[in-house]
Amino acid sequence: MTAIRRLLAALAALLAAVSLAGCGLGTAGGFTPSGRLAGPLRGLHLDGANIAVGSKNFTEQLVLGKMAVILLKSAGAKVEDYTNIPGSSSARAAQLQGEVDMEWEYTGTAWIAYLGHDNGIPDKQKQYEAVRREDLRKNDLVWLPPAPMNNTYGFATTAKTAKRLHLTKLSQIKDLPVKERTFCVESEFKNRNDGFQPMLKAYGLKYGSSVPRGNVKTLDTGAIYAATAQGECNFGEIFTTDGRIQALNLKVLTDDHHFFPNYSVCPVLRKPVYAAYPQLRRLFETVAAKLDNPTLRRLNADVDVHGEKPATVAMNFLRHQGFVT
Repeated sequence: MTAIRRLLAALAALLAAVSLAGCGLGTAGGFTPSGRLAGPLRGLHLDGANIAVGSKNFTEQLVLGKMAVILLKSAGAKVEDYTNIPGSSSARAAQLQGEVDMEWEYTGTAWIAYLGHDNGIPDKQKQYEAVRREDLRKNDLVWLPPAPMNNTYGFATTAKTAKRLHLTKLSQIKDLPVKERTFCVESEFKNRNDGFQPMLKAYGLKYGSSVPRGNVKTLDTGAIYAATAQGECNFGEIFTTDGRIQALNLKVLTDDHHFFPNYSVCPVLRKPVYAAYPQLRRLFETVAAKLDNPTLRRLNADVDVHGEKPATVAMNFLRHQGFVT
């Protein structure tokens, strides 16, 4: 009987490991540097803390995630690096299940995709406060103040296409011939409440008719920019802080119906961890204040255009700002 119990226990452990791997949780791998906190962070210590950091698997999240890893290690904490989790749902689940203690998250994503609201709140501060209250009450997650940036969704086209079709804003797409209404989108955006089909509806278009299914290509996030620049589609889904916009001479169309919500990024911590180490607020709030749109475009471009590693870009930023030495 004892042997059977041991076998069952071993099988349960194996299934748990497989389940965790299936969720995509694993270390990002590679070396992440650290140093000593400096400037406005000098004297902040997290000795004895053990904090797991997560991020999603696109460039901006990787840079921000590595930034958090560096800051925590430089403050003396032991850090588990779970950056590069595939997809918002997996990253969110990891934090709700207590596998990840800290992530950078976007207010619009939480309000609509996680908390289930149909529409974003136009005012940036009110959107943040609404998310902060509800996520704390429902999920014991603490949202620290947002960075100045707003990495919302958008659509871009080439400068040549914009000139040929006389386009500056999204509302003009409905006036184009059907054959010109071609889009490149990622799979997650295609199925979000604040994503592709609701966006089309807001601009008087319908997926499957005025935008035929054959006019829409589903690509990985990174492939969309190149595909748009090469003319594989007229309109590519982009993030407004992405460094490839400028590098590929893409033109972002104005969201003149104000469809896309605010996506201000915030440090988000599990309540027990924040309660045990309240100095985390000073650590992350100080750094977040420096993250505006031009800064994020530059950091993202360092990875996507110039080929630098996210950890290197994160460390260079922290050193340049005087946060780490």
